[in-house]
Amino acid sequence: MKIALLGTGFGQAHAAVYTARRDIDVVMFGRNPDKTAAVAGKFGFASSTDMDRAFEDDFDLVDICLPVPLHAEYALRALDADRNALVELPLAGTMDDARRVVEAAGRSGKQVFVDMFERFIPANRALLDAVRAGTYGRLEQLTLWNWTAHLWPGVSLGLKTLPLEAMHSDMDIVTRTLGHPRSVDVTTVARDGDSAAVEATLGFDGAVARDSVSSLMPMSWGARGGYTATFSDGVLEAASSVGFDGKPNGTVTSYNAFGAHELDLPPADQYAAMIDHVLACLRGEADNDIAPVTALDALQLTLDIDHQANGNT
Repeated sequence: MKIALLGTGFGQAHAAVYTARRDIDVVMFGRNPDKTAAVAGKFGFASSTDMDRAFEDDFDLVDICLPVPLHAEYALRALDADRNALVELPLAGTMDDARRVVEAAGRSGKQVFVDMFERFIPANRALLDAVRAGTYGRLEQLTLWNWTAHLWPGVSLGLKTLPLEAMHSDMDIVTRTLGHPRSVDVTTVARDGDSAAVEATLGFDGAVARDSVSSLMPMSWGARGGYTATFSDGVLEAASSVGFDGKPNGTVTSYNAFGAHELDLPPADQYAAMIDHVLACLRGEADNDIAPVTALDALQLTLDIDHQANGNT
């Protein structure tokens, strides 16, 4: 299978997964010749600065890890060129662009995937399963947090980018467990243009959620996060740490009237699991669980938060 990987920033997280596989060929595309060649060489890939090649050569998948304003544009280019596409979060910077991709994907015979990597984290699956099954009763309070150092070279995590690029996955958890909130309140702090923190409080009928994301941490911190989900009959608490390789260490603990115990969950590399799912879908071995239409609710809520954080129209 041949893959065109567009982008040398966060594209490195995808590259780290691809380089471990022997059933694919990857060409990395970037805008800066020296940087593109250096990053591609690090992973043993060929490189190119001719973006048009990604849509002209016989690639099976175009993996789009470019700046957010280009996500929808390049996804649509891939579909126009009869290519499958994997789009890094978020699908688009506006709902209009996101819906255009959804509509184009529906008309095409190709597949589009959105990197909803958090859906492949066992701790998150445990939370969603508990909500759906009513294992601990009704979900009343959900707190999520994700605090990180700058682990991705060249990627800004300032106030302009943090909501869309760091909170989106949490908003997917929120919308899949509680739906869309009736109120959204946002507080921010910015150290500089590349480092900031955002906190959102979300009100629902009979429930409340809070999400805290930050890029203010030193490199020695790495990336850490988790959630506390309070139900009417118990609590689920998850905590994890993750490095640049995308491989997390974490635990999920259940608390109820009978005591506390740690859930026995399988280890998982969420990025590898996501890409494995994409490749399985392309081989016809699985149904697409991360299609663009499934990301719309979370994207709308993320854009609402971004509007409050940055005053976007």
